[in-house]
Amino acid sequence: MDRNLFNDICLRQLTFSGVHEGETVVVLTRGGERAEYADAFLWAAQQLGASAYHMRLPSPVSAAGAWAVGDSGLGNIPLAVEALKSVDMVVDCTFLLFSKEQFAIQDAGTRILTAVEPPELLARLMPTKELRERVEIGAELLAKAGTMRITSPAGTDVTYQLGVYPTLSEYGYTDTPGRWDHWPAAFVFTGGADDGVDGKIVLSPGDVLLPFNTYVQTPVEITIEQGFIRDIRGGAGSSGLDADLLRSYIESFEDPRGYGMSHVGWGLDERAHWHGLTQFPGGMGMELRSFYGNVMFSIGPNNELGGPNDTPCHFDIPMRGNSLYLDDELIVDNGELTVAEMRPAARR
Repeated sequence: MDRNLFNDICLRQLTFSGVHEGETVVVLTRGGERAEYADAFLWAAQQLGASAYHMRLPSPVSAAGAWAVGDSGLGNIPLAVEALKSVDMVVDCTFLLFSKEQFAIQDAGTRILTAVEPPELLARLMPTKELRERVEIGAELLAKAGTMRITSPAGTDVTYQLGVYPTLSEYGYTDTPGRWDHWPAAFVFTGGADDGVDGKIVLSPGDVLLPFNTYVQTPVEITIEQGFIRDIRGGAGSSGLDADLLRSYIESFEDPRGYGMSHVGWGLDERAHWHGLTQFPGGMGMELRSFYGNVMFSIGPNNELGGPNDTPCHFDIPMRGNSLYLDDELIVDNGELTVAEMRPAARR
């Protein structure tokens, strides 16, 4: 992307995020990654009258898996954590989410924005106030619910007992002290009770496996009892390849908590493309988490919601054509949102 254009979209982002004169903004990167992001955000912060600096962490020495979460790179650098706790906003170009260091930084009142996707995607999915309003309406509905049920024509029928964990929303910017968001993003989510998720999820071709950044090719049947996966197998007539890959990946962490239930919710961004993985190789799939009407269930840690599970094994699986009920009220009908206020104007 042209440097001036990237500068411009970062300026628009920081404007949405309320950066102003007298604030201090830090851009966090790791190794040689995303140096151009640091340059653009530093320039943007200065245009808004804020003080800004770049904190660059060493490259990771190793990883516990293809996408092990919770390793912030800050664990052995307490002075860096203290520095990040002392500023108004951190632009995270490393992915701190699920780490105890991120939680400590947020608890100090620092707001955090993660930005790791390709610049072209950031530009196309620039946040809007209208999208934020629709996301927050969804969050209000979800926060009031006691149960969530997900069904699909392929055979999914799973129920989450809600009310134990808070509801969170992502709409692509953060202007509230202590709040985290991810650019781009547009979805709402919560978690089921630790022993309160039961049923079966059937993945169909075209559902998305993140962090594999691939589409399901063969049906997968996942049996869940009391909040944990008890069985993963190929669906009827399937070679079982996707089931084998999913099972092998979780097993590689040697952590039984990797079979636990993480967050669950739905996407609201009509601009996000289901086929997005074919356009931006190298991203982490935020477009796929956000596409309109997807129902996403996740496996692994729930510490993001305040839960006890901090396993590094994490999977997000956005699914197409599912239906979602809150306390028996149909909210997502075969991939279409039923609540008019959550739909974009063109779909009302």
